[in-house]
Amino acid sequence: MPGKAAPATAQQPAANGKAPAAATTSEEQALFSEHTPQGRLLAQRGLFAGPSDVVSKDLYSSITEGVASRDRESLTLEPSAKVSGNTYFGRFPASYWQRWTKVASVTVEAAVTGSGQLSVRASDVEGVWRTVAATKVDNAKQPGTVSLEAKLDKFYDGGALWLDLETEAGERLTVSDVRWTVEPPEKVRPTAVTICTMNRADDCLANLKALADSLPALDTLDAIYVADQGNDTVDSRDGFAEVAEKLGTKLRYIKQPNLGGAGGFTRGLYEVAGHTETEHANVLFMDDDVLLEPDLVIRLTAFSNRAANPMIVGGQMLNLLHPNQLHVGAEYARLNTLEPGQPVAHSFNTADLLGVDHNGNPKQQERRLDAGYNGWWSCLIPYEVVKEIGYPMPFFFQWDDAEYSYRAKAHGFPTVTLPGAGVWHADFHWKDWDEWHRYFNLRNSIITAALHSPFDLNVLSRVLMAQLVRYLLGMQYGLSATLIKAVEDFLEGPEILHDGGVAAMKEIREIRAQYPETKRHAATDVPGIASNDIGIINTAPRPSMQRAVLLKRGLNRLLGKHRFALGAIPSDEAHWWHVSLFETAVVTDASQEGVRVRRYDRDRMFDLAKRGVRVVNRLRKEGHAVQAQYKRAMPELTSRDNWTRLYEL
Repeated sequence: MPGKAAPATAQQPAANGKAPAAATTSEEQALFSEHTPQGRLLAQRGLFAGPSDVVSKDLYSSITEGVASRDRESLTLEPSAKVSGNTYFGRFPASYWQRWTKVASVTVEAAVTGSGQLSVRASDVEGVWRTVAATKVDNAKQPGTVSLEAKLDKFYDGGALWLDLETEAGERLTVSDVRWTVEPPEKVRPTAVTICTMNRADDCLANLKALADSLPALDTLDAIYVADQGNDTVDSRDGFAEVAEKLGTKLRYIKQPNLGGAGGFTRGLYEVAGHTETEHANVLFMDDDVLLEPDLVIRLTAFSNRAANPMIVGGQMLNLLHPNQLHVGAEYARLNTLEPGQPVAHSFNTADLLGVDHNGNPKQQERRLDAGYNGWWSCLIPYEVVKEIGYPMPFFFQWDDAEYSYRAKAHGFPTVTLPGAGVWHADFHWKDWDEWHRYFNLRNSIITAALHSPFDLNVLSRVLMAQLVRYLLGMQYGLSATLIKAVEDFLEGPEILHDGGVAAMKEIREIRAQYPETKRHAATDVPGIASNDIGIINTAPRPSMQRAVLLKRGLNRLLGKHRFALGAIPSDEAHWWHVSLFETAVVTDASQEGVRVRRYDRDRMFDLAKRGVRVVNRLRKEGHAVQAQYKRAMPELTSRDNWTRLYEL
């Protein structure tokens, strides 16, 4: 039974057994009232260390000469030292502010003690930097405020601003409380953070603690919704009561049935939309398992507040296992070919943010990029978007973020991925593709293509058949069955989304359990194979004539011919042209935590091939009629009434 949308201290359902559609007390309504600005609007803080010791301080500031000590909010330079803010978190994304807001200038303020120079530098689209403002501090005994202003011009195609600091011989300088501020709007919109969680109680609690500890700086954060969909709940942890007390009425802890990421994130939109002041609020989606940089809330909220027109504002993802890596600068999806996560032109992709370019300068994303969509690891949605286009599709998860952004774009709301607003999320390439969630990725990608692309069925059919052939050659029979089920369910029409994906999740897991290669094993405990008998057989280079090789491999599979009876294959070499040479292949799981055993099964291969051809032919014939069904159903599927039903309210 869903819990009441209320502070953490009041989680029980109402007397009638149903949770209220929205809170109505004057205290709760006040959470979402616009703020009258008290002075300038804080756009971002200047920080010198990250939220965790696993994060390099060089992502915040770089010591280029001499000695300096860096803490979270303060920095001390010893004599003859230089520190640069030309870093991922140290830069102010001037190009994005010039393009999307009406702000004409930005001011950087800092509390300083001692002697030294502060300089505001700027870069252009080519990364060539210049000084736009500077001041010298001489023997300041008590902390005093230094203020420097920079115009937001000459950045349209790219470039950023940052603060550089230096001391000469005999000088020592301490800088703290660095703030980048802009002229405020007449009213400042607050932000409600929404965290979707399921059985990641410790991760979710850690992020709640990070927000609670940063509350003094987060004056535009009015509420935090936690949609807990698991049985290992966040409120079961010892530290929950303490963090709930710190957050007070800002925390709205909700227990609900598992409706996937779409259902968890949408709950925040749903609750905020139930208040009378909703037109003055932003909702910031945030994953439960990220390593949070709390300044993200400040940066996204400020940018959204000063945007000339409402838009979706997303944060970037950095790789948690490799904290210096940026996942992608901005991305889009090739809808008709079912390809999400495509880097836009000139975008960084798995880039080392502490590296240098060919000129020896810090490696930064200088060029401004237009995103197609933004992942929901951190993504801010203003209520005008919800009011105009409705709620997310009940996809359970996968492609819900892309579908929502492309629907918003069709209604005049672009998506901006803001540099310097980042969180750390588990590296995607360490997650194996052959998992049950691939069903939702495929099914939902076809639905999204039907809603927002030309939906060329000849192209789509070729894409799906190519995937199926490669899966079968690679002895991924469970993954082949997953693809077939995804296409079959798409052809069932919008009714497949009636329960938000709960039945589909259960069914696809049952289907995949019938295929042994979907299970992961310890490398030293592989069923039926002695550990010492498994040796690595490496792949040849990618074939230059792939179609000819595909036909040859396919013929050999039909005839039951194999070059190797048994061998181990590293995860990054498990290509179809290599795996198809084996009768039994022990393939490293992408997680690097075990192996999958793929065994040639001629009967299964033939059965899945026949079923796959049948369902793809159905798609080619029936696809446009089914597309029309989804388009007709979309207003109802994305309505508040539909989500009220799904939440059992």
